[in-house]
Parts: sequence; structure tokens; C-alpha cells
Amino acid sequence: MGDKILIITGGEITFPFVAEYLADKAFNKVIAVDKGLMAAKQLNLKVDYAVGDFDSVSEEVISYYKQLSGVQVVEYNPMKDATDTELALNLAISLEPEHILILGATGTRADHMLANIALLYAPLTKKIRTTLVDKNNKIYMINHDAVIDRNKLHGPNVSLLPFTETVDKITLKGFKYPLDEYTFRLGSSIGISNEVTEERAEIILGSGILIVIEAKD
Repeated sequence: MGDKILIITGGEITFPFVAEYLADKAFNKVIAVDKGLMAAKQLNLKVDYAVGDFDSVSEEVISYYKQLSGVQVVEYNPMKDATDTELALNLAISLEPEHILILGATGTRADHMLANIALLYAPLTKKIRTTLVDKNNKIYMINHDAVIDRNKLHGPNVSLLPFTETVDKITLKGFKYPLDEYTFRLGSSIGISNEVTEERAEIILGSGILIVIEAKD
């Protein structure tokens, strides 16, 4: 199996959920981003990289990680052209893992959340499987056929949204609402709130990029 990297960033963290979610998972590297350092410390995670301009984390916490052996601190000027999360994701991509898991990328700031979902495009182009997870959602992008195991769903609702202007020839099998070579167009909500009805469901697409969201109510 390939390397796995965890990025924990500064959005909403539901600690009981995250502790349970990470309990059976191992990562080759952990990247904590700005305020995500506080969450990493509370979760007692071993951090390999601390990344950001550190304007949202206490001086006490950043000082702790700066003096901690084995932690590489990558500090940026606040006057920069990318969010801390994007900089951390670029670092993770440069390490060429097989899988990147991002926690803390959602919350009350809709602008940050939308930007973080869009960031999933960069690792997709490198064929790096990347998922953004919170208590209620698992979000990822696909530009190829995919199979969903009903027993491994994050939640019962599966929504498919076009990231590109069109996503052509989508066929859905094993879903409550199947499709046969349908074209999704940006601005349509037809892919919202489907359900997997078979043990395994298939998403077959001809071209384009889909955002897939496995959601709990």
C-alpha cells in the first residue's frame, strides 16, 4: 500500500468523531495547518510538518511545536497568494503519497469551504486520491469510473455535482435513481441526494470531473 498523509487544518473539528475516525488509521506523515495545530495537540497526534502564517493559533502552541524535535515548521508571511490549506496540500502533493485525508476543512466560513473543495482538483490531476472529511460529509472528486461499497459509505446520501462545465455520459448503476449516459451540466441540481440500493454501486462517466459527497443528515 502507498503512503498516506493526514492534513488537519483550521476549520471545524468535532473531536469525538475525529478521534474515533482516526483510531484505526495510520499515516506516514501528518501536516498540521495554522489553527489545526491546536486540534493536533488536543488529539495527541504526532506532527511532522507545521504549516501556515500562524495568525490563528496561540503563541503558546506554535512555540511548543517550534521547539519539538522532529517537527518541520514551514512559516509563511500573512501577505501571500494562497491559503494555508492550499500551501499544506501542495506540500503533501510534493511528497507523492497514494492518499491524502483532509480534516478541518469545513465550518462556518462558506468561502473557505468552497475553496477547499476546489483544492481537490490539484491532487486529482496527479492521480492522488484525496478526501475531505467532517462528521457529516466525505467529499472527493473523480474523473474516472468509480465503485461505491454501500457498507463503507460515510452517510446514506450520495450527491454528484459537476465540477467541470459538463460531465458527459454518466451512467449510474445500483442507485435509487439510476442514469444512462446522462450529461450533467454546471448549475443543475439533478445529482443531489441519491442513495445506494445495491451492495456495490457504479458511477461510469465518459468525460469531465464530478464532486462526490457522501453525507449524513
